[in-house]
Amino acid sequence: MMPKIIIISMRTNKTMNSTILFLFGLLLFLANGDNFAAAPLIVNIAQDLNFSVNAAATSVTAYMLAFGVFTVLFGPLSDRYGKVLIIHIATMGTAIFSILGALAYDLPSLIFFRTVNGAFATGLLPVIFAYIGQSVNDDERPKALTKVMSFGFLGTATATLIGGAIAYFGSWKFVYLSYGIMELCLAIAMIKLIKRDKPISDKLNMFASYKTVLKHKGVISLLPLFVFVGFTVFGIFTYSGQLITQRFGVDIFTVGTMLSSFGVGIMFTGKTIPSLRNKLQHYYMPFAGFVLSSALLGLSNTSNTLLFCFYLFMFGSGFILFQPVFISKIQEQIPNMKGTIMSVASLSLYVGAALGTTLNGLIINNWGMQNMLYISAAVILITGFIASIVMSSLDKPNTLETANKLP
Repeated sequence: MMPKIIIISMRTNKTMNSTILFLFGLLLFLANGDNFAAAPLIVNIAQDLNFSVNAAATSVTAYMLAFGVFTVLFGPLSDRYGKVLIIHIATMGTAIFSILGALAYDLPSLIFFRTVNGAFATGLLPVIFAYIGQSVNDDERPKALTKVMSFGFLGTATATLIGGAIAYFGSWKFVYLSYGIMELCLAIAMIKLIKRDKPISDKLNMFASYKTVLKHKGVISLLPLFVFVGFTVFGIFTYSGQLITQRFGVDIFTVGTMLSSFGVGIMFTGKTIPSLRNKLQHYYMPFAGFVLSSALLGLSNTSNTLLFCFYLFMFGSGFILFQPVFISKIQEQIPNMKGTIMSVASLSLYVGAALGTTLNGLIINNWGMQNMLYISAAVILITGFIASIVMSSLDKPNTLETANKLP
């Protein structure tokens, strides 16, 4: 039986409390930093714990897989028990296991701590986006999402720089320890400052919830796009530190500095999305695919440091051109089940990321880094055209299903 959906009238709110937005943004800043800081650390982790770079990359794969798989759990839980409660639990959990990650002494312990960290992190980004989605009206939602995502992507922008600097002057273990302590302090503050919201469902029935979501044609048509983006962006970013080290022979601090260009591209381009969509309209998605594909082709061929940083900037720009548009569109499909919808979207994104990390490692070993970039460039270019077709079909009034028709 389908759990009863409780319609909460929050659409009349034009804005969210600025303090809540700031705290959510700061949380995503730290969570993204904890995740993306791994890129420049992979080589050092491998050297310190005495195993290969590909073996070290499995800790990233484990984090992403856990993030994707446990999303299936936290989405319906947030609909049933309230999104703020799940965010509180997840923040505390990811703080503790980020700190424990600094105590890893071999590959199994590193994978275990990062896996549990990823599992708790599941309750952050998708649930925060779902909470914002249910708390503001359609017109104000993109603005609120952009504010919070800007903080998160600032964390992405600075993660490689912060992680590289800490590892250069200390150890990669201090990176996970530092982020964990800051997350723990924030977790305590959020418990005091953010009140719990009301659940939107009176029963927890995961099977029925996912059955409803996965029967929705709009949702099903959008999920592969998240997989392709995860495969291309996260699957490549994991090895970006290794690429820089091999090509330029620089230290980890310089690696982190160069990789910060990716985050800067995200922050800069994110502000231009509304105007670009208005100008390009149906050409917007192919344009996003072209930007990201061009960035990967550039990264595959240039040996110039400045050009490499520019292509990393384009890499981040291409990612942000895709991601918020996909999130907003998939939330529109069943407005009263945003927690569950964001779960399947995040699962798709991070399954794609895990596949990308794994397959790219095999491609690098057999055909080299350059061919890995060529393949991903082709994948994301095609994704842009597919996305254009899918988004256009969902914009037709007859293809949209409404949440009020839920059984």
